[in-house]
Amino acid sequence: MGNKAMYDVLLIEDDPGDAGLVRIAMRRSHYSCRLHHVADGGEAMAFLRRHGSHEQAPRPDLILLDLNLPGRSGHEVLEEIRGDSLFRAIPVVILSTSGADRDIKKAYSLGASSYVAKPMDVEAFTAAIHSIEDFWFGTAQLPA
Repeated sequence: MGNKAMYDVLLIEDDPGDAGLVRIAMRRSHYSCRLHHVADGGEAMAFLRRHGSHEQAPRPDLILLDLNLPGRSGHEVLEEIRGDSLFRAIPVVILSTSGADRDIKKAYSLGASSYVAKPMDVEAFTAAIHSIEDFWFGTAQLPA
């Protein structure tokens, strides 16, 4: 069951409803996760760089990134994360309502670790979050 007692997950999501669903799903998980939620790309980079109110921020074990964000798009945030050697190794899972092939291709070309289309159904949404956790915390080897 994973190689760590507690996982830090950074959720970059502007929709409070979707953020709430992720929070509920993680609470019901068999992995111990601390969910850190930011609503846009600027705040996400401040969190990662420990700027401003995020000076105590942990390094996330996993990033869940929405594509449709205010200001910088998720693609731009992904490009910024992958362009920084300090954060390049952190797995980034795109969690988006878009199932458009161009969005999927662009995300992978920018270095997304995986791409998950957000299910509209609450049960399916919860199952998707649990399968992401099972893979990244139960199956995959994460960098220390």
